[in-house]
Amino acid sequence: MKLGDEYPDLDDIDRQILELMQENCRLPLAKIGERVGLSAPSVMERVKKLEDGGIITAYRAVLNARRLGKDITAFIGVSTGHPHTIDRFEGEVDNLDDVLECHHVTGTHTLLLKVKTRNTSSLEELISRIRSIEGVVRTETMVVLSTHAERTQVTVREEPRAVKRVRRSGEKTLHLKGVP
Repeated sequence: MKLGDEYPDLDDIDRQILELMQENCRLPLAKIGERVGLSAPSVMERVKKLEDGGIITAYRAVLNARRLGKDITAFIGVSTGHPHTIDRFEGEVDNLDDVLECHHVTGTHTLLLKVKTRNTSSLEELISRIRSIEGVVRTETMVVLSTHAERTQVTVREEPRAVKRVRRSGEKTLHLKGVP
């Protein structure tokens, strides 16, 4: 892996390590090494580079919210009155435990929240708290009835490189990015 680029070049082994770690970050380095053909110290060195390069940012357990009493999942679209209120809103929403995600989006709403709460009463209380944040002019809540797919893993397969066109002596020549 080459560091320093906005999008570092990952080789096949880096991608395999990332996929294995996303499947189970508790997998011992020796097991990862067996699967990718490296020693445990070599795997550790690559993992350290992936961490230092900002590709691996944290290690977490994925929990079953329903088993923990969080039975309601909803998306809340939030519209603000002015762009300068977004930072303040984001700071306030960081203090709301039931808000799992907060995205600044295009479209009808300014922000989109993903929330998980115990029941409809707790969802109503959360919506009320969100509406009371300075700058919020409107909310729209969509309660999830069922979930077909909910992923935390990011695909790390190599994507085709962007193609750029270069003219030489009146001809069009195609070059792949990074290929001479």
